[in-house]
Amino acid sequence: MDLHPLALSFRVATWATVLSLTVGLPVAWVLARRSVPGRDFWTVLILLPMVLPPTVLGYYLLLLIGREGPVGGWAEAVGLGRLVFTPTAAVIAAFVASVPFLIRAAQAGFEQVDRTYEEAARTLGRSEAAIALTVTVPLAWRAILAGVALTFARAIGEFGATVMVAGNIPGETRTGSIAIYDAVQAGRMDEANLLALLLTLTTAGALLVLTRIGRSPGW
Repeated sequence: MDLHPLALSFRVATWATVLSLTVGLPVAWVLARRSVPGRDFWTVLILLPMVLPPTVLGYYLLLLIGREGPVGGWAEAVGLGRLVFTPTAAVIAAFVASVPFLIRAAQAGFEQVDRTYEEAARTLGRSEAAIALTVTVPLAWRAILAGVALTFARAIGEFGATVMVAGNIPGETRTGSIAIYDAVQAGRMDEANLLALLLTLTTAGALLVLTRIGRSPGW
């Protein structure tokens, strides 16, 4: 059996999680610690990928990063190459679908941090960025790790948006979820069963981390 789809799913989910941390943590901190104009609008926009049908999300991404889209057209114009129907498109789809989980978890964690510690750091002349990195984030680590586990679990199972923007190219963009779909369509049920089991175990492992974070005070 070809294990490339599983390896690709793992790589895509890992990169999507890294991107979610890079983008999501600052967004979560701003939402938790700053008065943002149009806060309700931004909150809805952030949460929208969680509730949109995956094919609708994929369609919007296709409009954005397709060759005629603003981001896809710009990428080709500056020499970065085509985005759609590449592994990069799979990462983008997984990132957009999963980053809301990281933002919501981290925001909740930041909001629970006692601001007294941050005020104490300010009296010592620390900058806001330093306070966020050395005080707020360490105190909210449990919520952030929970968000990471949820983000990775969501990203590794992404299907609808991925197939819309990355396609189903064997050895290049066929992820584990797409490979399961293909196997079922072709009647290769043994292959589908094994792939599904491996993806389930991987996702369950991420959720086990989440459970231990929530239940073990010394973890």
